[in-house]
Amino acid sequence: MALQDVCKWQTPDTARPSVHLPQASGWAVPRGCDPQTFLQIHGPRLAHGTTTLAFRFRHGVIAAADTRSSCGSYVACPASRKVIPVHQRLLGTTSGTSADCATWYRVLQRELRLRELREGQLPSVAGTAKLLAAMMSRYRGLDLCVATALCGWDHSGPALFYVYSDGTCLQGDIFSVGSGSPYAYGVLDCGYHYDMTIQEAYTLARCAVAHATHRDAYSGGSVDLFHVRESGWEYVSRSDACVLYKELQKARSLEQELEAKASGVHSEPAEPQGARECKELFVEQEEVTPEDCAIIVKTETM
Repeated sequence: MALQDVCKWQTPDTARPSVHLPQASGWAVPRGCDPQTFLQIHGPRLAHGTTTLAFRFRHGVIAAADTRSSCGSYVACPASRKVIPVHQRLLGTTSGTSADCATWYRVLQRELRLRELREGQLPSVAGTAKLLAAMMSRYRGLDLCVATALCGWDHSGPALFYVYSDGTCLQGDIFSVGSGSPYAYGVLDCGYHYDMTIQEAYTLARCAVAHATHRDAYSGGSVDLFHVRESGWEYVSRSDACVLYKELQKARSLEQELEAKASGVHSEPAEPQGARECKELFVEQEEVTPEDCAIIVKTETM
């Protein structure tokens, strides 16, 4: 009797797509075609963008991101989650293709869990960043798009690493990734310092993402804020980006008014240009003396 009849076992269908990742050389492309060239010619070209940031300070690591997932000019999801927890003391911001980011974070969670079972402890943040960079570097040139900032706390304290899908792995104190990152960097560079308080860090992160969503068309929705402490990560808040930007503008104008009142400086009303020209034209005439008349007569006779 066949094995299929006994236990209802069936041979796996290799034609169907597998849930596991293929090997670097196992992508299904026509014979004789280079994978990178094939994807550049026939692959979809849809613009996408985001704003994610993370910075390290005395009390941990702050991670913030907007919630708009865009596909060209179409907003695919206005309330997506772009900060993904890995374990209790590690999370990461995601930028790039949403499917690639979600897939590789699941792979990373699996690998870390297996290593914890084998070695009895989780690797450090630096080891996790190197592991993720090494795994993704094997797929370089296959149109993989993952840019992430790993935020965690290990035996060395708060740690922050930037990892890109081509194998790049960088350590730093401030990272912002996405199409809105230039605007976020402008706010972060002005207000960041390592010894800031927790509330100052929260305000800085919200302000940076809110300003980026106001200027970048591919960023928007809400602002998600996370805080990684020694005890673990914490989901702080989700604030509407538009409302948050308006509140920041009102607070800024109120501060300027208070500073002006405190210094006692009041701006004088600007003088119209026409009145200034009239003053220059109508100059007060001086009295003519007899000596001036004699000089005029001598000049005419000459």
